Amino acid sequence: MARTVDPVKHAANRRQIMDAAALLFAEHGFERTTTVMICDAVGMSPGRLYHYFAGKKPLFIAVLTADRGETGEVLRELRRRESPLEALLAFVEHLAAPATAHPLVSQLVLEAMMQAQRDEEVRTILEEVDDEEQAGIEELLTRALEAGEADAGLDPRAGAQWLSTLVGAMYLGGLDGGAMPDPLVQLRRTVLGYLAAQPPHQA
Repeated sequence: MARTVDPVKHAANRRQIMDAAALLFAEHGFERTTTVMICDAVGMSPGRLYHYFAGKKPLFIAVLTADRGETGEVLRELRRRESPLEALLAFVEHLAAPATAHPLVSQLVLEAMMQAQRDEEVRTILEEVDDEEQAGIEELLTRALEAGEADAGLDPRAGAQWLSTLVGAMYLGGLDGGAMPDPLVQLRRTVLGYLAAQPPHQA
């Protein structure tokens, strides 16, 4: 008789493997991290590890896209917000929040960028995720503009690209999150300032 898999336990084990692998990828890089190192970190045999992930690269991709499903759910929920501006701010904060979760996040992001230059599959998947997130920002920004909650002079696509750049800066340490009492509060202030109606240009 086939063994029944407990989906809750299976998901918890996957999460444990991904968390351990994320730290190793950030500390040692993708190339220097071995499956043996990952197995040792979680106390698991290689055979059992392959029950959850087909190899190191699928595990690496899973780590990099771990929040993809949750981000889609968050966007669907935010579409129901009464204020499009508040929905947009909440979405930007959601996208940036993982950057403040662990000091090694920026190293993992840098490793992902380097690996994307070497591996077309990794690059394609990361581009898809970036496109999805930017499309979500553009959609909510368009709604905020239509509701009169943001500067009418903003172009939705260009505005979404700039907000995506701000989020990216959080991951690369460009906003120096370690020196801020609350980086997400500072990000919110920056976004609100960018979205506010601008005074007429004085010649």
